[in-house]
Amino acid sequence: MILFTRQLGAGLRVLLALTVLTGVLYPLVVLGVGQGVAHDRANGSLLTRDGTVVASSSLGQAVPEADAAKWFQPRPSASDYAGDSSGGTNLGPSSLDLAKAVAEREAALKQAGATGTLPPDALTSSGSGLDPDISPAYAALQVQRVAQARGLSVSAVQQLVQEHTRGRILGFLGEPRVNTTELNLALSRLS
Repeated sequence: MILFTRQLGAGLRVLLALTVLTGVLYPLVVLGVGQGVAHDRANGSLLTRDGTVVASSSLGQAVPEADAAKWFQPRPSASDYAGDSSGGTNLGPSSLDLAKAVAEREAALKQAGATGTLPPDALTSSGSGLDPDISPAYAALQVQRVAQARGLSVSAVQQLVQEHTRGRILGFLGEPRVNTTELNLALSRLS
């Protein structure tokens, strides 16, 4: 019985020590590092307008159909930009459903006036369905439409796209990209 009591006591002390270490101290250290190193990103990359939080730069936003011409469109979303059900289509390159969706998106863009080879991100959805970033080529494809719908000069809208184009991470990782959530917020301020 004494051996059992000693083992029980040792087990409880280890449980308490590990609970404090992994359940309290470690999360506080991670929180502190996140706040110190990347304060904005650790807090959700929130975007404000007139002091009110309106969006997160980490998430793509659905554009209302009625005003679609006035805004830069993000990548198509398999989840309609719903954060609670994010995810891709899980359709592979040989999927007929994927080929049909791409053909429909291509036809819609061509009908809206797009010419030439369309960038892949204009035709395919992102893996999360919430990606706010598009290629500079897809942004450039939308400049004329947005400028015309808003009554702005093409050069003013192009300048806005240039200001919101980010290069590769560390100069060599990833591709140049344009965050449509940030771009649309800047566009609303410009108008």
